[in-house]
Amino acid sequence: MSASTLLRRTALYATRPSLSRTIAGPQFSQRLASTLAIFEQRDGKLAPSAQNVVTAAKQLGNPVVGFVAGKSAKEVAEQAANIEGVDKVVYVANEAYEKGLPESYAPLVAENAADDVTHIISMHSAFGKNVMPRLAALLDVQQISDVVSIESPDTFVRPIYAGNAISTVQSRDTKKLITIRGTAFGNSPAGGAAAEVVEGKDSKHEGNMEWVREDLAVSDRPDLDTASKVVSGGRGLKDKENFDKIMIPLADAMGAAIGASRAAVDSGFADNSLQVGQTGKVVAPELYLSVGISGAIQHLAGMKDSKVIAAINKDADAPIFQVADVGLVADLFKAVPELTEKLKK
Repeated sequence: MSASTLLRRTALYATRPSLSRTIAGPQFSQRLASTLAIFEQRDGKLAPSAQNVVTAAKQLGNPVVGFVAGKSAKEVAEQAANIEGVDKVVYVANEAYEKGLPESYAPLVAENAADDVTHIISMHSAFGKNVMPRLAALLDVQQISDVVSIESPDTFVRPIYAGNAISTVQSRDTKKLITIRGTAFGNSPAGGAAAEVVEGKDSKHEGNMEWVREDLAVSDRPDLDTASKVVSGGRGLKDKENFDKIMIPLADAMGAAIGASRAAVDSGFADNSLQVGQTGKVVAPELYLSVGISGAIQHLAGMKDSKVIAAINKDADAPIFQVADVGLVADLFKAVPELTEKLKK
């Protein structure tokens, strides 16, 4: 075979994909497209984050198909079916998927992601961070993480460098996997007409992991992820005794959730589940009150989208005051107890 013949045949093969795209046409592809929204659940109750996921999914312009799996998945699916904007909910009722272990959950999602699914969307939560990367590997596509804005069906905005820069990402993958920052998307209201609920496929994916147990910190206070008011303590509280003595009464008086900086968590003042920041939880409450937190960039990445930020710190040059709407330069050991007493009255 001559070199020229080889070149001509190679060129012919290279043109075939574009030819098939021309035949299909964008309108044909759009008509068949749908978005698979992965919902989280615990003990038979739909996670509130499902409403944020639906809000983001609707912006993609395709019919929204919800997906949930677990022991009581059918009951959870019926709850999800009432969210406005959901066209259908697929469920797999199997206790093996109750805890959302990625080794079994990811192949289950892949099995139920039909050919017409162009987008798979999930919360950027512990669950999403576990399942979505493995799912992306199974589907051989690139994941787009922590999306805060959807520009178009193939263009997404996400923060990088601890929120100091904003990146606009365009994906050409046939299936686009994205996780969203819930605080950037509102709650799609519930109470609408119930969507269709159907049972999904289940090839009994076992994985190679075994669930042993979980140790949860139980509290009557609002959940840190969804609370409208958050009070956070930092290293300025000096020790765990002071943290509990000052922050707990303040949170109770305000009806707020309690958070902490990484420095406070690393020093043993508070549990890891309370950490707010780049390596902790990202919150955006109506009011965020920081106490004894200097405002390192990693902490600011987790709370700077709060509607109103208030700060109490004895250092007038603390970085936290650069983002605070209201600041008080004072000794927290005097100011906070006084504030707590006034709030109680």
